[in-house]
Amino acid sequence: MSSTLGQKPGTSPRTLPLDGIVIADFSRVLAGPYATMLLADMGAEVIKVESPAGDDTRSWVPPVRPDGVSTYYAAINRNKKSVVLDFKDADDLAVAQALAARADVVIENFKPGGLQRFELDYASVQERNPSVIYCSISGFGTAEGSSLPGYDLIVQAMSGLMSLTGGPDGSPYRAGISVFDVMAGLHSTIGILAALRHRDLTGQGQSIETSLMASAMSGLVNQTSAYVAGGVTPHRMGNAHPSLFPYEPLPTADDDLIIAAGNNAQFRKLCGVLDVPELGDDPRFAENKDRTERREELRPLLVARLKTRPAEHWFEKLNQAGVPNGPINSIKQGVEYAQKLGLEPIVQVGPAGHSVPGVRNPITFSTTPPRYDLAPPALGEHTTEIRAWLAAPAASGTSMKEQA
Repeated sequence: MSSTLGQKPGTSPRTLPLDGIVIADFSRVLAGPYATMLLADMGAEVIKVESPAGDDTRSWVPPVRPDGVSTYYAAINRNKKSVVLDFKDADDLAVAQALAARADVVIENFKPGGLQRFELDYASVQERNPSVIYCSISGFGTAEGSSLPGYDLIVQAMSGLMSLTGGPDGSPYRAGISVFDVMAGLHSTIGILAALRHRDLTGQGQSIETSLMASAMSGLVNQTSAYVAGGVTPHRMGNAHPSLFPYEPLPTADDDLIIAAGNNAQFRKLCGVLDVPELGDDPRFAENKDRTERREELRPLLVARLKTRPAEHWFEKLNQAGVPNGPINSIKQGVEYAQKLGLEPIVQVGPAGHSVPGVRNPITFSTTPPRYDLAPPALGEHTTEIRAWLAAPAASGTSMKEQA
């Protein structure tokens, strides 16, 4: 059966890093789909298995694209093919099991142990597919936390992140995105790529486990280290940094401006631009430790100068002097600024004439750039094609492309 993955009409297939790798994607919502989209961008053939109701994010609206598709769903499901399988139906379950047996990688985020009764757990799949790489994503791991619901907001609360987010005298806040879902997706991607490399060297597959909570412990970096290595329990400081100053928004004549003077040289340059060079030589503020401890003394001295001119003025002057700083943009302004910088954040996904806008893969390859060949699929769009591929002998190759 012919596959169009990785191939534009009228061209030969491109060579991509993960060409020939088949991923059976039993995940839904965010962490797993984000991981499989990144892998699909790099050439993997991702088969998205959905229940008859579809991935939850299909109904997470608003906002929607002009064609009514959820922008949430669209953000994490390009370059995939969708097959609808109801595990309660014997024939559909057999197809799911055949897919897992054919795949190089299986990824799932069911409740721990939830796939065992369908013989789609690691032990069952590995018995039929010894070299499989099987990635499981959970909220709180597979031991004592296995029964806890794996929602990002709950992990933000229980990991301690929300205790750090918000004003010092106000309520805790969630981050503006599902930050630990994204981190778990990235960690899963890293694990899968490492396991594929290990299999290349040894022929051995393996099981990979990631969780939102484990990703939180790692992703909170200096904050968890403050407790683990220093015995300090961090707390909410608003936009202030516990170990650096100035490293926060400061008011100007109109808008706030982020100023991030992370070392002594940058601080002296900041003082020069603000026309208060004496502060750069003041022994009270000579070292970062001094500036951090005396931030309440230093802040009004800097603000007094910043308030004499608008943010745009200081943004230009500080950039010229090499002092890290930036305005607080809206998402619209952020995308537009990325475009101005030549980062090309917007790409067209799908064939010419039928493409939809999407956000660019953040990785730049000099030889094997990511692909944007398939728009996020409609529910069950490729069910017939995938069933036919699984029904055909696998002798000529594992992937659809190899078997074409």
